[in-house]
Amino acid sequence: MFLVSTEHSIEIATYFLTNTYRRNPMRHLSLHTIEKSTRIRVGPGTTGHIGEYVVEGATPPLVLVCSDETVAELYADTVLKSLHDAGLRAELHTFPAGEDSKCLEQLGRYYETLGRVRLARDGLLIGLGGGVTTDLTGFAAATWMRGVSYANCPTTVEAAIDAAIGGKTGINHTAGKNVVGAFHQPDLIVIDPNTFTTLPQRDVVAGLAESVKHALIRDAAFFAWHEDHADAILALDPPAITELVTRNVSIKCDVVVADEREQGQRAILNFGHTVGHALEHWFGYELRHGEAVALGMIAAARISSDLGLLDKADVERIVRILEVFRLPVRVPRTIDVDAVIDLTHGDKKVKGTRRHWVLLDAIGKVTIRNDVPDGAVRDAVNSLQ
Repeated sequence: MFLVSTEHSIEIATYFLTNTYRRNPMRHLSLHTIEKSTRIRVGPGTTGHIGEYVVEGATPPLVLVCSDETVAELYADTVLKSLHDAGLRAELHTFPAGEDSKCLEQLGRYYETLGRVRLARDGLLIGLGGGVTTDLTGFAAATWMRGVSYANCPTTVEAAIDAAIGGKTGINHTAGKNVVGAFHQPDLIVIDPNTFTTLPQRDVVAGLAESVKHALIRDAAFFAWHEDHADAILALDPPAITELVTRNVSIKCDVVVADEREQGQRAILNFGHTVGHALEHWFGYELRHGEAVALGMIAAARISSDLGLLDKADVERIVRILEVFRLPVRVPRTIDVDAVIDLTHGDKKVKGTRRHWVLLDAIGKVTIRNDVPDGAVRDAVNSLQ
């Protein structure tokens, strides 16, 4: 294993992945935070071995697998069989698929199941699915019995490279997206790129927005790698997708290690999310999270350019790669710009009455500003129409 904690470690990981994938497709990573160490397994077919990975760390008396109904039909039997083969008692909790399930009502039903099966403090929850599932499961784990262990088995690109990693959990509320939540690190993350092949194309490309984001905030060479390997990425070519996932995991872990509770550096992961979350809310979550983030990144890039931070040519590169990945670069219909801007004030990144904007000095280099003129924000949001 290697500890992901510095930019140098990302370079080592990148070299290792590029040159050894075909000999050894399994990736073992660790995320070491103040709360705990999270074991991360990345590789084709890992879903069928999750029981083995669980008992490497502990032997919980009961495991509750949480999954939406669509994902459960595809993968729950495989996961439950692996758990049973490892000698574990395991049960399944399901809920309707979709962002609407990331709510207090479904959380309450989750608690009812936890009470019915009598999951105690030494039990384990597993979130099997996309970001809705991993966020909901993580928050349930953080609050049940004042905190129980959980594992994430993300089955979407977006969850695998972002939502399932780092311990940010939560549910949506009328006050905003993810405003009800907690930091609670998983014990284990198991990422099987084979699960991406059952995703609709729209969901695959929505997840790629977060990969572009990681490259933009941290690694200019990785951004160029997206440009050079776009066809292989879109085709879900196994070597390309495994490398993409692991390089994203490395970047995400590196930032989380430096700032687990989002007191400083971790805020850079919110690039594109201030406007993105506002657009998600405005469209009633009709947009996929990654689609909204893509639009938010364009807005943030244009604000960066307006402030003289980012070259216009780089803004064009950002828009172009998002177009290549078939992500939206304009909103699907007319928006009320004032209403969308007002929604950005409900974002978690607001401190006092001031929004803190994550902007780009260059591709791969970010800055955080709280002095962005209202006119620049208005122009950037309006440009998305």
